[in-house]
This record gives sequence, C-alpha cells and structure tokens, in this order.
Amino acid sequence: MHFQHHVLREGVYMKSFRKNGKEKPIIIGDNIKRKRHGFFRFLKNFKFPDLSDNPKVQFMNKFSLLFHGLLACILVFTIECVSRHSVTSAVSFCISSPLTFLYNALLIFATLLIVYLFKHRALVRIVISIFWMLLGVINGCVLASRVTPFNFADLKLIGDLLSMKNSKYLSAGQEIAVVILLIALATFLILFAFKGPKFKGRVHLFRNLGLLVLCVASIPFITKAAIHSDILSGYFGNLAQGYKDYGFVYSFSASVVDTGMSKPANYTEETIDTINDNVTTEPTTVDSSDMPNIIFMQLETFIDPYELNFLSYSEDPIPNFHKLMENYTSGYLTVPVVGAGTANTEFEVLTGMSCRFFGPGEYPQKTILKKTDCESFAGDLRNLGYSSHVVHNNGGNFYSRANAFSMMGFDTFQSKEMLDITDYTPLGSWPTDDILTPATTEAMDSTEGPDFVYTITVEAHGDYPTYKVIENPAIGVTCEGKTQEQTYAWEYYINQIHNVDEFIQSYIEELSKRDEDTLVIMFGDHLPTMGLTESEVATGDLFQTKYFTWNNFGMSKEDQDLTSYQLVSEYLNRLGIHEGTMTNYHQSKIAAGVKAGTPEYMTDLEALQYDILYGKRYAYNGEDKYPATDLEMGVSDVVIDRAYFFDGKLHIYGSNFTKWSKVYVNGEKVTTNYESGQCLTIKASAVQNGDTITVCQVGSSNTIFRESNEFTVVDPNYVSDTPGSAEQPDEDDLEADDESSQN
Repeated sequence: MHFQHHVLREGVYMKSFRKNGKEKPIIIGDNIKRKRHGFFRFLKNFKFPDLSDNPKVQFMNKFSLLFHGLLACILVFTIECVSRHSVTSAVSFCISSPLTFLYNALLIFATLLIVYLFKHRALVRIVISIFWMLLGVINGCVLASRVTPFNFADLKLIGDLLSMKNSKYLSAGQEIAVVILLIALATFLILFAFKGPKFKGRVHLFRNLGLLVLCVASIPFITKAAIHSDILSGYFGNLAQGYKDYGFVYSFSASVVDTGMSKPANYTEETIDTINDNVTTEPTTVDSSDMPNIIFMQLETFIDPYELNFLSYSEDPIPNFHKLMENYTSGYLTVPVVGAGTANTEFEVLTGMSCRFFGPGEYPQKTILKKTDCESFAGDLRNLGYSSHVVHNNGGNFYSRANAFSMMGFDTFQSKEMLDITDYTPLGSWPTDDILTPATTEAMDSTEGPDFVYTITVEAHGDYPTYKVIENPAIGVTCEGKTQEQTYAWEYYINQIHNVDEFIQSYIEELSKRDEDTLVIMFGDHLPTMGLTESEVATGDLFQTKYFTWNNFGMSKEDQDLTSYQLVSEYLNRLGIHEGTMTNYHQSKIAAGVKAGTPEYMTDLEALQYDILYGKRYAYNGEDKYPATDLEMGVSDVVIDRAYFFDGKLHIYGSNFTKWSKVYVNGEKVTTNYESGQCLTIKASAVQNGDTITVCQVGSSNTIFRESNEFTVVDPNYVSDTPGSAEQPDEDDLEADDESSQN
C-alpha cells in the first residue's frame, strides 16, 4: 500500500493510497477549523468559579445590604482619589466632611439596589461599579487638562469637541490603551453574562422593587435636609470648588437632575410689577445720529500675566493692553467660569442674566435657548436702529451659537465657515485672531447706521503643550516652583497672548481709520487652565479677569470693577442709552450703590430672569417682545462665476470661498478641494454636462450655513445627438487655470 500526501489548501491536508488499482483519499483534517473549533469549544466549556456554596459568599449574600454600603463607600473614596489626583486629598475630604462623604455613598448605594431585581447579581453589581468608576476616571482625565470638572453638560458638547482640531485630553498612545482596555472590559462582561454565576435564591421582585423605589424617592428629601443643614449646597458659584467641597458623585448627579431655573418662591405678576416700579428708568438721551458703534471683544483665556505671581518675563508680554488700561477706562470683571465654559461668560455679557440660577455647569445656550427666544442687548439696541453682528473664528455650531444668536436677536454671524482662514497657531490647533479685523469691518460696512458687534477670539485657547514648541519665543518666561513641562506650557500660553496683544493693536488701528464714533470694550472670558490656585493670582480670586476699553470720541476714564452681567448695561448708561428690561434693572441697581451678588441685587434679578426665560413674561405684559431673528450666516454672498474642465478636474471660480466650502452636484455633496478663496476643484467624474452645482458653507453636522447661486455645468467634450461641434474653453481660461494650479 503506497501513501501520498497532498495539500488541498493552506491548513488542509489529504493522504491517499492505492487499493485494487484505485486511489482512495483520506482527509487528515483542517488545522484552521480545528483551531477555530478549539477556541469555541474553550468558550463553550469555560465557566467562572461557582462560589455560591462558599460560606463566606453565603454570609455576604445574607448581609448584602451592609456590604453594598461598604462597596459604595469604597467606590466614593476611589473616585475622589482619581478626581483629586491625590490619596491624601481624598482622605482629607472623608475626614473633614464625613456626612457629605456618606451622602455621596448613599447615591451609589441606591443604584446598587438594582442588583436585587436580577438573577445575575454579580454581573449587575460589576456593571454599576464600572459605571461609577468610569465617570470618576473621565473626571480625573478632564481635570488633568482644565480647571472645570466633568459634568453632564459636557456630554452635550461631545459633537462639538470631536469637530475641534485640538480637543484631546489623552495622547494617541493613551487613546489606544483606552480602546484596548474597553474592548477587554466588554469581552469580560459578555463572557461573565453567559458564564458567570447566578443567584440561586428566589428573586422577590415586587419587594425588592419597592425597596429601590422607596430609597430613590427618599433622596430628594434627604438632599433638601442636607442642603438646609449646610452639608450640601444647591448652588456652586465655583463649579470646581463645589466638586471639591461636596464630592464628585453628588456634584455630577446634581448637574444631571438640576437643570434650568427653579421657580422662585416670590414669583408672581405682582412681584414683577413691583420690581419694574422700583426700577428708575430714564429716557435715552443720545440722539440717533450721534449713536456710536459699540464693539465688545471677548478675548479667549486672556489675562494680565503680571497678575500671576510665579511668572517673570524677558519683556512686557502685552504692552498694548497695558497702554489701553492706562489711558482708558478699565477694571476687574467677575465672570462665572474658570478654565473653560466660555459660553456662560458670553451669555451673561449679552443678556445681563446670571448663570448662578441655572444648574451646575449648565450652558443656557444649549438648553433653554434651544427652545425659547430671549431679550439681549442686541435686541435692545435694534429698537434704537442698531444692526447687530457676531464675528468669531471658530465653528458656528459650537455651543449651539448659530441657534443661540438667533434667539438673542442678532442680525448676522460670521463664523469660521464664512472666513477665508489661512493662518493658525504653532500647533495648528486654532486660527489666529488677525482674520477678525477685516471680518469686523466687513460686517460694519454691510449695513447702514450704527453697529453693535460682538467679536469672539480663539487664538489663546488651550490646551498648552508641555513640551518645547516655539524654538525662539518672543517672550522668555521663567516659572518659579514649576516643572519644566509646566514652564513649557506657560511659555506657549504667554507667547500666544502676546500675539493676541499685537492683534488688539492692529484692530484698534484699523478702527481708528474709520470716520465713525466707536466704543470698544475688551475682556477676558476666563482664566486659563494649568492648575492655577487662588494663592497664585494677585486678586486671590480665580473668577476675576480684566476688562479694558478704547474710544475715539473723548469718553472720560472712570475705572470700575463689574460683573459680566453688568458690563453692557454700565457702558450703555455712560452712552446715555436706557433701553431694555435688564439694562434698566442693572443701571438702577448700580446707580443706587447696590452691590452685585448681594440678596438685594440677586433676588429681583432671579425673578426677572425666570419671568423672561421660563415664566409668563409679565415684564412684557405677556407679549413676545424679542422674537428670534432670521440670522444670516456671513455678510457677503458666495458666488460662482464660471467653471470648466481641465486636467481631470472641474475648476470652479468665484468669490468668498473658504476651507469649509463644499460643492453640491444636483443637491448632493461631493468631495471638494479648496484651492483658494476664488477657486475650488472637484473630480471631473463627479459631474456631467448639464448638472447644476452650488457652493455651500458647511458647518459641523453637515449644517449648511450659506449657499451660492446655482450654476449649470457645460462639458465642452459632451457629444449630443444633435450634430455640431463641441464647445472648447478659450485660451484665456486655460492660461488662468494653469496659473492657478501652479500657485
């Protein structure tokens, strides 16, 4: 008998032998399938150890409520260690605030009661524990890059963050490690779900559900009692400090359930009438022909570096800022956020309302302004003949700004999608601010009469690299008591605000050339991240930035410290403008010498604010006096002038194209290449003779902000059934196209 071996394919072998003159095949086997079957056989036979009969496990099951309480305490302590980046700090929190610590444990304990509704108690217990730990780890990662802790409002910004070039809290290697860990964790949980032990006793569903409901229902009453006893607080004037004082679990949970404004106890029509009656109103004294342009510039993360007592510099990083402070009105500005949360400073400045009445970490632009319009200073000034504009070199959808500015009554909004941005910061993360100068003047030139312009910068935005980026920085920085990595971060930041300072100078110079009375108020929206403490700033207050002004019509210098919700009202008062509910309220309180933040100031402000945003609008006699506007994105038309085929592409020429311009063929978006502000290209194969094309300015989530004219494509090489010669591009077009491709 003679055997022969044959390879049928990789991993598959056959041997054959001859018997009675015929070849008989014998399949040895498929190694690949054998391995595969072996793996699945392993999974099929794998089981986690069943410890249900173990006396220790039986004891823990018998007293499971007690052990759930212990587990909740362990989870709270571990989360605080991660969040605070310090075991010592976590221990101090537990010892100094034991009742607060136990309240946080109670919240986790309540969620652990869910396990009694299932046979897979161990699995549910693990899932709940992982859920809380995951939130704590996320908070720890967030606090490593910014001052403001992780809260529920951040979840509504995930889409915005993903659309940003520089929004990473983890390095690429760390991201890979996280993905691997999550996959491993998911695999473990799936395995545990099918192969893990089950509770062998009877599940008393209704009894256990009743226990869960009773515990959850009692939490609001316990919370109210804890707040009344000063164990907790219902308001965090400092979100970061609130998390430190009251623990992550409570603080994050509060950001979930405590949103919007609660109805004030004194809210009635009579209350609103009394408030308005007590407001001293004056008629606007400035003549319509003499109304100046009013420009507010919100400077991203801009501070006076000499306010930081651990830094020294080779020269003054912001000489233009200091010159303006010396010659024009300036002062400290108290803002509602630190390290992040620009939109809340923005909301307070534009509306005269306070964010302290909202839930912890809430962004009103992403909540209440999603569904209701709102009085703002843009609407007040529109009643006096002003046109109102927003100019910003970041995305139009970030913080839901395009929608929010419509709800606030603005006329136009030039976001980055409308701007031909070419210059970026050294890391390539953010556009430089110089693009805002022509954008501002363009907005002012687009309308007749006086203008109210709200300009939002972005160049100084974090994060700030902990490695050398600028080889020869304009400003040398020395950091006392800081690591080399921290010094690199501060060096980068200081040089960025140095660039912003130069932009401020050029901005003012450009406005000086215009033969129009103009008032400019500039302010920092919040202090930077990088772990600043109160002892490291001159004021001892992390919620104070500076504002400074410029004007070209002789407004006197009168320095004054203000809050962000007072800022616009105060300067409208100095201009003789007394228009609007919030304007008159703040002007009246300031004139009476009532200090911002006091009960006398805030109680009536809360009632007015609730009335306008959530109530029956008694202040307007029930009317909608400030309806949302049909906000126009950009102020210049996007125009297609001509298009022709060359070198396998359709070249589209026109005006006001940007990097966010996308070509649509018969209503469908196609891959678009930005060549310049006057030229876009698409593949020739994406379009046919007679197709209609448009150019759209596209924001995140494929939002079309502005659309060009329609243009019909003519293919010179198209051959129809009708005899005739095909159209050819003229020589001038080819030369122009060739020149563009070379550039």
